[in-house]
Amino acid sequence: MMYTVPYDRENTSMRAFPLCEECLKEYTDPNNVRRFHAQGISCPRDGPRLTLYTIDGEIVDCRDPVSEVAKLIDEGLIVAIKGLGGFHIAALASDDDVVAKLRHRKRRPSKPFAVMALDLSVVERLVYLEPPYVRKVLESPQRPIVLLPKREGSPVSKLVSPGMAFEGVFLPYTPLHYLILAETRDRFAIMTSGNLHGEPMCRDEECVFRKLRNVVDYVLVHNREIVHRVDDSVVRDSDGELTIVRCGRGYAPTWIRIPIELQSDVVAMGADLCNAPGVGFENRAVLTPYIGDLDSFDAVSDMVRELEFLIDAYRIDTSRTIVVVDKHPNYVSRARGVELAHRWRSRIVEVQHHYAHVLATACDRGIVPEEPVIGIAIDGAGYGDDGAIWGCEVLMLQGSSYRRIGRAEYLPLTSDRDVVYPQRFLVATMTMLRGSSKALELARWLDERYGMPIPFRELELVAKLVEVGRYVPTSSLGRVLDTISILLGIAKYRSYEGEPAILLESAAYRGTFNEDAIPRLRIVERDSVLVIDTPSLIEYVVNALEMGIDVATIARTALERIGEALGEIVVRYARGRNVYPRIPIGGGAAVNTFILRGIKRILSQYELKLVLPRNVPPNDGGIALGQIYAVALMQRYG
Repeated sequence: MMYTVPYDRENTSMRAFPLCEECLKEYTDPNNVRRFHAQGISCPRDGPRLTLYTIDGEIVDCRDPVSEVAKLIDEGLIVAIKGLGGFHIAALASDDDVVAKLRHRKRRPSKPFAVMALDLSVVERLVYLEPPYVRKVLESPQRPIVLLPKREGSPVSKLVSPGMAFEGVFLPYTPLHYLILAETRDRFAIMTSGNLHGEPMCRDEECVFRKLRNVVDYVLVHNREIVHRVDDSVVRDSDGELTIVRCGRGYAPTWIRIPIELQSDVVAMGADLCNAPGVGFENRAVLTPYIGDLDSFDAVSDMVRELEFLIDAYRIDTSRTIVVVDKHPNYVSRARGVELAHRWRSRIVEVQHHYAHVLATACDRGIVPEEPVIGIAIDGAGYGDDGAIWGCEVLMLQGSSYRRIGRAEYLPLTSDRDVVYPQRFLVATMTMLRGSSKALELARWLDERYGMPIPFRELELVAKLVEVGRYVPTSSLGRVLDTISILLGIAKYRSYEGEPAILLESAAYRGTFNEDAIPRLRIVERDSVLVIDTPSLIEYVVNALEMGIDVATIARTALERIGEALGEIVVRYARGRNVYPRIPIGGGAAVNTFILRGIKRILSQYELKLVLPRNVPPNDGGIALGQIYAVALMQRYG
């Protein structure tokens, strides 16, 4: 609700509500420890008010809008609720028909919805509170969405998070949410972002009535302006460590200490997915709350607006600022960064995507690469130094330089459709390894086993593209995980970011690690770089299926074998060298419990410790921190 700094009532959207005599007396009384300097103070006479509308804009005449909304939710209707940082869409979470209706209207076929529960006693009916520390996280002032194991017999519809081992649950963080849930029959409900697929969450009524008219039935609003859109934060447990997946309400913006003093102010644009740009000054970095994917005009506008707010709030001197962008030539965030740099006549610095991932974790954990530091970056895609698409890298950092010492095998990426339909990537890979006839034979086997979401003719064209060399090489771990998920019948295509890989991890929780199911992955040295033989993993998975090993065990073993291979590269390089004993890891796949477990199993034998970031997500939401740290290292070491 802040327009500018300092945080005084007149600088917030509460200035639209003049204080009544009683509130003014409390607000100006230094002896009133509860009210003095409470900028948001208000009462029923002078504060914001609730109004309930139909989606057609007609006011609903009711005595108590809160009770009316609870009644509407219980009746299976879908309501947009204006909250703290934007609109939620609220609906019954226990009714299959209601959830299916919401999915159809929101054009969200399978991406999980979050569930808000009245209190911990309700949460315990839905999920297991494991590990024990999550109780404190749920009740913390940040009140994030926490991904927790589903309880057997939970009343939550299976359509809320299909195929997932976890439910995303959180507790009310405003009195409005609490009052509504307290009057619903279930005491829990879906509370998902009020947006259309791929667009930012609505923060004003005009957006809701225009964009959500075919999604919701009613709209509950208050008349306080939301100045800054802030999404709910999402956290999870990753092999015993709390990891931020989405850094929004409660966690950002906040100061993050940089272990090296900056010699100039920095503006970092972040990445195009999970965008969260930031500023750096002195020995601090501040990132905006989660903006989202930059594939809409509104998201890009949000990015620039929130960045400009931080620039203004922290008095960043744009005339002497370094603007940092990702190395990818086609990133929207890069283009906007270049525009800003030209406007300010600032210097532009490019930072490679995976180097930024490793640096983000190193910075967050106070690691300075004065001696060699080995880092791991595992994700879907990033523009590599050699023009290939990187995605599974082991880097050696020292000073302000880095070099790649390990990676996954390069495999052929023929199109962006390979990401949506991993069957294409599978056929491309097998064509490169075994020829098109073997690849298409495997595709037919897949079609008979699970059914194919795309025409077979399309796969034949993919095979031809590989045969004539029309592809881009990629070391992406994301594409490998997607392919395994497809082979195991866990997913058929990707409807949201990371879906096949996420479902693969969920399936793995039902399995056990079986050394005989999948052999250890071979690692070969090529041009002084250790390369993981990921193509053999695909064949191992097919063999394990033919042997009749259960899908969950194959999934878990495959993930841990990938982790072991990454750990093996680290120890092979570290052996006989004086390297830093903590190994920073970043990237979207760095939250995967079983990959982490495999890495740790190998590192622990050599007294090396894997570390994750604590204040930023390991995914692209933390890229801006790595970009800022890259400038700090460059300024110190040249």
